[in-house]
Amino acid sequence: MAKVNWQLDKSHSGIGFSVRHMMISNVRGSFTDFDATVAADPANLADVTATIKINAASVDTKDEGRDGHLKSPDFFNVEQHPNITFTVTQVRSKGGEEYEITGDLTIAGVTKPVTLNGEISGPAKDPWGNEKIAVSAAGSLNRSEFGLTWNAALEAGGVLVSDTIKLNIELQFAKAA
Repeated sequence: MAKVNWQLDKSHSGIGFSVRHMMISNVRGSFTDFDATVAADPANLADVTATIKINAASVDTKDEGRDGHLKSPDFFNVEQHPNITFTVTQVRSKGGEEYEITGDLTIAGVTKPVTLNGEISGPAKDPWGNEKIAVSAAGSLNRSEFGLTWNAALEAGGVLVSDTIKLNIELQFAKAA
């Protein structure tokens, strides 16, 4: 198969994260508005071209006040930097469906390389004859490296928000017509 375009199936996709709160629990969130462009030959993923573009203002942690703070200059600064992007620079097979997916992640105007552990499945045909592929990727990053340094000290020691952010990406694509 030659390199072809794949269209994001948003109803079967999600981008989430979690962060340690008060050093005792995890707060989970997601982004509700995102898109991805992919051109790939599933038989030759070394030549993939892919970019994920996230509307930073679509952050949703199920707490309006917290979401507002995340959109502020203390974190994503959505007025100045409306998008978070991840552009794939390398896909390396680890055997079977397991891959290392490396790319340039840009948050709040700061770009750093990030490597995620991934699984790339398919292609497979759905019951209506559409060809699909799926990508699952997970990893962590240090938010301070992207200039997201706001925090508050706790009376008992430690900080309110961990520097480590865990990412979870689940994307499904349909072969473009």
